[in-house]
Amino acid sequence: MSIVLRQGLIIGPTSSVIGDVLVVDGTIADVGPAIDAPSDAYEVDARDCWVGPGFVDLHTHLREPGREAAETIESGARAGALGGYCALVAMPNTEPCLDNVATVSYVLARGATTPLDICVAGAITQGRRGEALAPMAEMAALGVRLFSDDGIGVRDPSVMRRALLYANPLGVRLAQHCEDEQLAGGGTMNEGALSSRLGLTGRPALAEELMVMRDLELVRATGAAMHFLHLSTARSVALVVAARAQGLRVTFEIAPHHFTLDEQCCEGYDPAFKVHPPLRTRDDVAALVAALRRGDVDAVATDHAPHAPELKDLPFDEAPAGMLGLEHAASLTYEALGAPQCDPAVFFQVMSRGPAAIAQLRREDAPPRHSAHGGSVAPGEDANLTVFSPSTHWTVSRSALASRSMNTPYDGRELSGRVRATIAKGRLVVDQEVLT
Repeated sequence: MSIVLRQGLIIGPTSSVIGDVLVVDGTIADVGPAIDAPSDAYEVDARDCWVGPGFVDLHTHLREPGREAAETIESGARAGALGGYCALVAMPNTEPCLDNVATVSYVLARGATTPLDICVAGAITQGRRGEALAPMAEMAALGVRLFSDDGIGVRDPSVMRRALLYANPLGVRLAQHCEDEQLAGGGTMNEGALSSRLGLTGRPALAEELMVMRDLELVRATGAAMHFLHLSTARSVALVVAARAQGLRVTFEIAPHHFTLDEQCCEGYDPAFKVHPPLRTRDDVAALVAALRRGDVDAVATDHAPHAPELKDLPFDEAPAGMLGLEHAASLTYEALGAPQCDPAVFFQVMSRGPAAIAQLRREDAPPRHSAHGGSVAPGEDANLTVFSPSTHWTVSRSALASRSMNTPYDGRELSGRVRATIAKGRLVVDQEVLT
């Protein structure tokens, strides 16, 4: 199939231009002011829309294998496509976890049947127990480029140091969930005056920040690369930004819920707002938004964490932590970047180009079985594209989401900006005009 995107604002890293984009046989064939497309080309009206490289999510919980009642690779990919994503990195806290060639191969094979590129973050340690290292070299040979024990941080500094030394010559990157569980102490929301008033055990900001400090020093000692997952406090972000300025090979992501929601949301004891790291203070939210607008943030990542309804219906302190994110992350990011004055180059940097570089999905280093992502909208590039309509307004309805789960904290919220179309691996997988 040939596809032509008509008269969208084509977003480059430094400049943008209105024009057409022609996709033929999975590749961008032409970009120009007015393309003479084949007569059988499928046309997408991209007027008043932004056209840029397809979104990449560094942090998706697809739950398969083991918890398919909450999500499957297929349903997660469908939700991702609706959210403008062309590539998802599946987190390893499945059952069994992704700590070996067999389970990684299973997820890659299942992912290959979906329209998107489904990548894998392999576990750093066997069983995510924080003890013996997982066979990273064997998983790297399959194309795994990120490794994480996400859901829990690697507690033992000697284990993390060995992991960094092991990862460095492999050319892969460790991704750390920064929370010291001994300090977090089984807490369920941000520790502070509000948690005390609500009678809920708190998870202190220091539990995150101490692990960030520790791992920055381990990166300094080993020279390895590290990615920090879902940072949630102003101090954590400042620490990583300062370390990066000093030349350390560190990157970090923030999640939409951490820059749009604060701890006050927990006052109603609604488990939809329970997440780890927890929703922080209003000052932390403001600091994350400021970092996003300054261009300090390497990536926005959803931390899409579906849970079966019967689990999220438990009392706040018993319900699992996590919330959905794939279908509304782009809109929330657009708003946080100052809609309607949002800079589209920054928007596509944090949604696509930055994440693709961290996951090594650029053309120069795309792993086996995956196409290139996060590049320029230019002839010869793999056709992974997102068409985003900044003028569209829509209301989130948890019953209308593509995920198998419904645990979104944004149900009923009106959002600005929405994905108009998604072209993944050269195929038009979402056309909102057809859907509506």
